[in-house]
Amino acid sequence: MRRAPLLPGRAGGLMALAALQLAAGPAVSARPPADVTAVSVRSAPGRAEVVIDVRGVVEVSDFVLRDPARLVVDLVGARLVAPTIQYDGVPRGGIRNIRYAQFRPDVVRVVIELDSARDYQISQEDAAVRVAFEASESFAAWSSDGTRAATAGARAAPTAPLPAAFPAAPPAALRAAPEPQQVSQQPRISVTFDRADINEVIANFATFSGRSIIVGKDVAGEVTAEIRDQPWDVAFYAILAGQGLAASELPGGIIRVDSRAILATQDSIEPLTTRLIRINYARASSLTASVLSVVTPGRGRAVADTTTNSIIVTDLRSRMADVEAFVQSLDVRTPQVAIQAKIIFVDRTDLEDLGIRYDFGSSTQFFNRLIQRPDLAADPTGATPFDAGETIINLGGNAVAAIANASERLRNGNPALELVYSTVIGNFALSAFLDALQQVSLADVQAEPQVTVVDNRAASIFVGERTPIRQIDVAGAGAAGGGVARATTTLQPTGITLRVTPHVVMGTREVLLELHAERSAVQASALSEIGAVFTTQEGTTELLVRDGETAVIGGLTVTEVTVTKTGIPFLVNLPVVGRLFGFRSSKEQRRDLLILVTPHIVDDLSTPGPGGPERR
Repeated sequence: MRRAPLLPGRAGGLMALAALQLAAGPAVSARPPADVTAVSVRSAPGRAEVVIDVRGVVEVSDFVLRDPARLVVDLVGARLVAPTIQYDGVPRGGIRNIRYAQFRPDVVRVVIELDSARDYQISQEDAAVRVAFEASESFAAWSSDGTRAATAGARAAPTAPLPAAFPAAPPAALRAAPEPQQVSQQPRISVTFDRADINEVIANFATFSGRSIIVGKDVAGEVTAEIRDQPWDVAFYAILAGQGLAASELPGGIIRVDSRAILATQDSIEPLTTRLIRINYARASSLTASVLSVVTPGRGRAVADTTTNSIIVTDLRSRMADVEAFVQSLDVRTPQVAIQAKIIFVDRTDLEDLGIRYDFGSSTQFFNRLIQRPDLAADPTGATPFDAGETIINLGGNAVAAIANASERLRNGNPALELVYSTVIGNFALSAFLDALQQVSLADVQAEPQVTVVDNRAASIFVGERTPIRQIDVAGAGAAGGGVARATTTLQPTGITLRVTPHVVMGTREVLLELHAERSAVQASALSEIGAVFTTQEGTTELLVRDGETAVIGGLTVTEVTVTKTGIPFLVNLPVVGRLFGFRSSKEQRRDLLILVTPHIVDDLSTPGPGGPERR
């Protein structure tokens, strides 16, 4: 029995030291190899035990690693006959994971990952090797033969999720690539190699990752490198690139390491296979460009079949499974989004007009504007239109007439109130005309277009009419030799328009909208050649809105106030009585525009299972 503290050592050369320890380990005696039949984790009073069942005689060598904390036990002179079963990831007495494999033809390696540095004891019996750690809680047993015998304490209570440094399952499969992945979620490694053999370096990476790695027969070289807290696959590819090597994944998850030329030659002689991949939710033509980016360059092909909505893929047999998995990851059922917009437009006009017009003249005058009097020169005989007994008196020589604003009128020419007052001053008649108008107009337009569309697809809705506009081209008519003017008619759409492209952020239940809302109408106008103008209220924006919330994408308030005062100079400006000598017009126009949008996710999906998509 021996006891060794699992204390931190030199962080740089731990794996290189492991290789040295293996090289310096005890020699294998000339006896038949022992068989490792099972690996199990069991609970005992005050401790947790890793039991390695052995049939035969082995020699045990162990060493420790850190970041993460691990205990490596090598059984020299043994071969692995136990089935390779993945650990279930349940923490047991500080043990987070166990990996075991045939490290060399005569060495079986067992790697025990721990939650922290711990003291341990190793004891060797006739039929087993036991590794014991102090543990206060009891737990359910685990074994590589699939049996799980419950102990008195039953299963331990669940703990917090495992950190990234202690994965509960073997790392995901590496994809064939000449360069390291830019983003990796694999466990991180810190190690230093000083003129280490490349085969030993690759073997250490295989042990750390739990992957099966095959090295080409001509792979040789020395590695000097220092890796600090990097994902193991990124560090692995970087070391291979430094040696002019590359890696590719074979069917079944085995990684092959060899020179780039040999791997390229293998790809060039490997036969091609063709497979029809059906697309369920997307359009096959839209996915073809993405599929072409992952097939083998120079040999792989992808063609969309619009009849069956499928993609015909031709590629290496070893790559076909990866290509099909990539296509299936793109062909996913996406949620639908209902977008409801509300356009509110209020146009209010308040008009007030008030004015007094005067007419001052005698019966001998004819040029007054308000009250037309007879023209003395109208009769060519020179006869007077007045009665013979009527007396006409003119004061001060010439008569005074039309002294007021006789030509002034209300702006719209249709007063709501008209009063006429007339009085006689000597032989003169004074007439006063009072025009008054107050007008209030209100236009309240509320439109609520709604459209439902699949995620990441564009949709539009239009409700209204198309107004024909006739245009005449007179250029041909004025040309030499004569010509005929051409008339063309175009249709101008007016009404309610909504165009939107939504994108659902599944993690936060938010909807990213690219939206255009518009309301337009035809309005008569004397300023336009066609006699009308097109009034438009619209908003175009891109915004992020939570499911069911309402956002204001546009708001505008325009107020126009116009005040006009006309009248007799000086008199119209007199206080109080100035209103008796002129016209006053006041117009106030207020326009309010408000555009609201509310998205609703109407098809919220969970992660598809083996049987297809499931609704929550």
